[in-house]
Amino acid sequence: MGTGILTIDLNAIAANWRALAGLSRGQTGAVVKANAYGCGAAEVATRLARDGARQFFVATAEEGATLRKALGPGPEINIFSGHMAGDSALIGDHALTPMLNSPAQAARHRAALPDHPYGVQLDSGMNRLGMEAPEWAATRAELEAGPLSLVMSHLACADEPDHPLNAAQLRAFVQMTQGVSAPRSLSATGGILLGPEYHFDLTRPGVGLYGGAPFGAAQPVVALSLPVVQLRDVAPGETVGYAASFTARRPTRIATVSAGYADGLIRYMSGKAQLFAGAVACPLAGRVSMDLLTVDVTDLTEVPDHLDILCAHQGVDDLASVAGTIGYEILTSLGRRYGRRYLGS
Repeated sequence: MGTGILTIDLNAIAANWRALAGLSRGQTGAVVKANAYGCGAAEVATRLARDGARQFFVATAEEGATLRKALGPGPEINIFSGHMAGDSALIGDHALTPMLNSPAQAARHRAALPDHPYGVQLDSGMNRLGMEAPEWAATRAELEAGPLSLVMSHLACADEPDHPLNAAQLRAFVQMTQGVSAPRSLSATGGILLGPEYHFDLTRPGVGLYGGAPFGAAQPVVALSLPVVQLRDVAPGETVGYAASFTARRPTRIATVSAGYADGLIRYMSGKAQLFAGAVACPLAGRVSMDLLTVDVTDLTEVPDHLDILCAHQGVDDLASVAGTIGYEILTSLGRRYGRRYLGS
């Protein structure tokens, strides 16, 4: 097989959801946007629904419609981007719940789907999505009079527990929602870890489900094994790969591996990342190219037919640190060419 094997442990995702639900004061939903952070929204949501999750969150109505086909009727599917122009049919036909982000979206929703449930997203200080306090004050009475299912906001710095914006956003959210009739939600993974005062009625973990920081107790979810296409011996002074950026200083054995930046292994990893043969680390030699990596396997007594880049010895956040990015980007960039293997489906 000429492509890597991406193994996704649904048992681990379910265990992470149960652990975060156990830390939460109220109900616990699940964020499965961006194809469940690259892990497969249909597979992940179906498994979590089996384990008791009833509220799911995606970014767009298109994602929601696809997810509804996998989940069937029953679970709530909430749309962070709200009711965008052209979304009315998708929202109505697939029983989606938009989180209305502005008075304009609220007017659009009332005109197109007057009896259809909706939520409201408030801006408590992130300045990204949601109604600001004056907008909410002007529309609150009318919105609460309809089928309002949730009032939510989002924390900007929850992965930094001591950041002053956390407490400021909490105060703002409490002030804006005092006495609100609908359930409230403020916290994703990081907010859950900040403590019960941030939990309200519903938490909505995302990256923690998939084994990412800041949930340090998470079980690892993904493993990625890449096939060795070819081995070659390189003499001292010879170079490897584009721009001749690696020069052999000793007799060197190079394994050419099938994966590259087209598969989510970004070019910034060049000369920094490492792959593993069992517990033995093997450094990248030279540039990451579109479809191939070149790896120094000189110190191996025997070269396996696959090398691992995500494994027990190098998790998503470890690789992200080497690549100068975050675990979210690694997960959501994992390419479509990989063969996928699900455990616990």
